[in-house]
Amino acid sequence: MTALESPTPQRTPLYDRAIALNARMTAFSGWEMPVQFSGITPEHEAIRDRVGMFDISHMGKFSLQGENAIEQLQSLVPSDLSRLKPGQAQYTVLLNAQAGIIDDIIVYQEGAGTVTIIVNAGTKDKDKDWLLAHLDLSTVTFEDLSAKQALIAVQGPETVRHLQPFVDIDLSQLTNFGHSAALIFKNPAFIARTGYTGEDGFEIMVDPEISVKLWDELLAAGVVPCGLGARDTLRLEAAMCLYGQEIDDTTTPLEAGLGWLVHLDTKGNFIGRDVLERQKSEGVSRKLVGLNMQGRFIARHDYPVIIDGKPAGIVTSGTMSPTLGQAIALAYIPPESAKLGQVVEVEIRGKLHPATVVKKPFYRSSNRV
Repeated sequence: MTALESPTPQRTPLYDRAIALNARMTAFSGWEMPVQFSGITPEHEAIRDRVGMFDISHMGKFSLQGENAIEQLQSLVPSDLSRLKPGQAQYTVLLNAQAGIIDDIIVYQEGAGTVTIIVNAGTKDKDKDWLLAHLDLSTVTFEDLSAKQALIAVQGPETVRHLQPFVDIDLSQLTNFGHSAALIFKNPAFIARTGYTGEDGFEIMVDPEISVKLWDELLAAGVVPCGLGARDTLRLEAAMCLYGQEIDDTTTPLEAGLGWLVHLDTKGNFIGRDVLERQKSEGVSRKLVGLNMQGRFIARHDYPVIIDGKPAGIVTSGTMSPTLGQAIALAYIPPESAKLGQVVEVEIRGKLHPATVVKKPFYRSSNRV
């Protein structure tokens, strides 16, 4: 491959459906994905007020089989996975030796020695390599389901009503981060009450051909198709981290405000534990905070944060919140400046604009189970 050539973007099983709906497409982590259908704001509002759906088939999907699968994963994450009962899941992070975040993942305990792991699209290959390098493959079987299964996220306060007719289990019985095997159109499906929007909803993993039929039926039932643009504004209002922006392999979970994932008191050794113990006792050098911009100026990724006239931090994500009508951002700043109400400045196109440190998340849904 020459320097002028680039790999052909991958396409999900629902690509043709997006094209048929005249979606605006974009390159994302090696995939050609819809960034918007009707528009970011109406799609965002559909999720907050009613129901919408995303094609997230580009995400990585792994399966582990083995009696000690959870036990082996314990050494790779800071969260105590031994607490998980069958049908429960844990959002957590894979850590390197410096406690940097290799990826943020969800671990689903299915029971009977079966574990499903969902990972980010852009980190799928390095996650796979890391897992294969650290798992004992004589006792655990690893399977990459990424190309074999599609994923649809249906999110919003009306999700249960719209999704239930197509599923053979009672969705109301699934708690937050609960999951279950099910049948959709008499075909096997994996359904989890998880999502990346701050709203109630489900993520459904099915065979590719079934995903197309489900998409069509949901669309006919009035579920709004949504793209990556609304997915980003929704997760930012909910102050959810995006890999490559808020978190990466140089960021620890304690710096990123993910201390609730670190269970030092209830589990044994894991990769990066010594670094987290030191940060726990000595403190971190930076902290991820929420910012409300004063005025309608939008702070974008990598914009400098100025405190007392000096560069002191960096913006990781920012947008004009459709729900709040307020420009919001996430940023890393020194912990001594991270108190609520602290006024900082963000440099936007050579000019300084004030912002106030506020409590995260910016938005909290009243519809979550």
